[in-house]
Amino acid sequence: MPKFLRIGVHQSNVSGYTSKAWCVRRVGSAVFLKWGAVEVQGAGDGRKVYWSRSPQEKTVRCGTAQRAIDYATAAIARRRNHRYEPLTGPIALRRRSAEHSTELKQALATILIVDIVGSTAKAAKLGDARWTKVMGHYYAAVRKELKSSRGKEVVTTGDGVLATFKKPAAGINCATAIQKAVRTLGLEIRVGLHAGEYTISGGEMVGLAFHIGTRVAAKARAGEVLVSSAVKELVSQPEIRFRDHGVHQLKGVPERWRLWRVEG
Repeated sequence: MPKFLRIGVHQSNVSGYTSKAWCVRRVGSAVFLKWGAVEVQGAGDGRKVYWSRSPQEKTVRCGTAQRAIDYATAAIARRRNHRYEPLTGPIALRRRSAEHSTELKQALATILIVDIVGSTAKAAKLGDARWTKVMGHYYAAVRKELKSSRGKEVVTTGDGVLATFKKPAAGINCATAIQKAVRTLGLEIRVGLHAGEYTISGGEMVGLAFHIGTRVAAKARAGEVLVSSAVKELVSQPEIRFRDHGVHQLKGVPERWRLWRVEG
């Protein structure tokens, strides 16, 4: 089975969370590295990894697969906020029907981004076996609350979850429920929500709204749920209270954005 090297969560693309995978293989005396963007769903034994873009291939001029692995590991180490994670299973290609290949629709939703705070340090402290077990419980808790709130899971990679809701109040209530659920696992999360349009193209959801939601989440501290003004203005339920969190520049996003912290 080839060795897979996966860079940790990227937050640079407009559709939210992605990762990059490196697959080392040997053909005769040549060593190849196949790399590309991937989507990871689930955790532990139930984890599935898909190429989200067609993988590219490059020749590495070295005599052993270990040197190729070292090459990829060094490339990962040069990037901030990325981590090495070995994968033991294959990376699959998604199969899409012809009718979805030309599909193009606009939709409006509340986008929720959940991220574990300090996950790398916790994983190092617990070790692979215990951390995999914790992550299995984490995803089970998240998906239970998503189902209860009628949220739609879009993508799960590393320790991040991206989901959409038809109603902003449902997204906020889901966020606070997830917080309470994962605290029993000894985990702290940060959550960001934004409401905006996105495009469904080729069966995938893309759009600046996902990017903004990711940046809103990045401004949250452990235990915080932050929302954009777009979300706050759509919430009419008096039991949901907000506190002004100030005006922020969201990385890569034009203009400055006022954010609000969910109280209670």
